Amino acid sequence: MIKIEDLKVSQLFLFKEQSYTGRCNVVYNNHAVEFYELSDEQRNLFMEDVATVAKAIEKAFNPTKINYGAYSDTLSHLHFHIVPKYKEGYGFGGVFEMNPQKTYLSDTEYESVIEKIKANL
Repeated sequence: MIKIEDLKVSQLFLFKEQSYTGRCNVVYNNHAVEFYELSDEQRNLFMEDVATVAKAIEKAFNPTKINYGAYSDTLSHLHFHIVPKYKEGYGFGGVFEMNPQKTYLSDTEYESVIEKIKANL
C-alpha cells in the first residue's frame, strides 16, 4: 500500500493492486481488531473518515458503486477497504476480489490516482 494522508483517527492508503481504480484502505490509528471494540466517539470518527474517503473517490473517479469491506482474518488491525466499482469494469455485479493481482501501475500513474483523491478530500 502507498500512504496518502493522515485522517482524523486513521490513515489513508492507496491499495497497490488497482483492478478497481481508486481502491483504498482506511486503517484505524489505534490498536483495535473488532469494530465493536471502539467507543461510540471513536467509531463515529472512524466512520467519518471512511465516508470522507468514499466521497473523495466518488468525486475523483465517478464509480457506479462503492463497495466496503472490513476483513481481518489474518491482519489483526481494524481497517476498511473502499472499493469503487464501475459498470463496465472488473468484477462489477459481484463481490470484489481481495487481491486479483491483475493491475499494477507505474509510479507516475500511482501519483496521478493519489493526487485525484487528495484533491477531493
